[in-house]
Amino acid sequence: MGKWILKNLILALVYIAVLIAGVTIGLAFFTNHNKEIEVPDFTTLSVKDAAQLAESVGIRVEVTDSVYVRRMERGAVFSQNPAAGSRVKKNRLIRLTTNAVNAKQVSMPNLVGYSMRQAKAELSSKGLNLGKLIYVSDMATNNVLKQQYRGKDIRTGTMIDSGSEVDLVVGLSDTDNQTRIPNVVGMKYNRAVDAVHDNSLNVARTTFDDSVKNYNDSLNAVVFRQSPSASSAPIGMGGEVSLFFTLDESKLPQ
Repeated sequence: MGKWILKNLILALVYIAVLIAGVTIGLAFFTNHNKEIEVPDFTTLSVKDAAQLAESVGIRVEVTDSVYVRRMERGAVFSQNPAAGSRVKKNRLIRLTTNAVNAKQVSMPNLVGYSMRQAKAELSSKGLNLGKLIYVSDMATNNVLKQQYRGKDIRTGTMIDSGSEVDLVVGLSDTDNQTRIPNVVGMKYNRAVDAVHDNSLNVARTTFDDSVKNYNDSLNAVVFRQSPSASSAPIGMGGEVSLFFTLDESKLPQ
């Protein structure tokens, strides 16, 4: 009797073990356990190329939104969700945001009479960017005297592309005409350009090294060199600073 009970107990344990193994294998089969796909980087690709790449690895893409980025190719993928490098199941849908083919139009605000910083903030709120600061003799330093677009005066209310650069003609008095060169090394693009402008200087040029492959890289790249270097010595307002960007942290000063 005891042997019969033991025999049946062993059989029951074997049955349970086989059942568990079967369920585990079945779940692994139906859920593609340990067969996740690494999401490719679709940014800067055309939607057609992104769809072909997605199909080749077993996932899907769908455009769900668009933005307008002036420096980026029209219609190219701007961002994606989930991000590149994420692990997903086969046939997962990746949502794409593209750069709009047609730029959004915005109305040019009236900046005359504003301070340079007020004008810069107003431009930003309208989706526009500050271009050059053009200094002319006046009783009030950094007072906006004219607003220009592509080298010509632009009237308030004129419709222009979102992301456009607007130059400001600003005053420069005899008693308030000096500034200093800020240290922007380690700053990303937007913050570095803002710092240069906030010190009443212009960005002469921006250069990206070989580590910067696409537009998204440029947003994350930081200044590793500037010319002239930061200095507390006085310099005339309206001077220029060149900025050099990288993603290679080893290039940053230690």
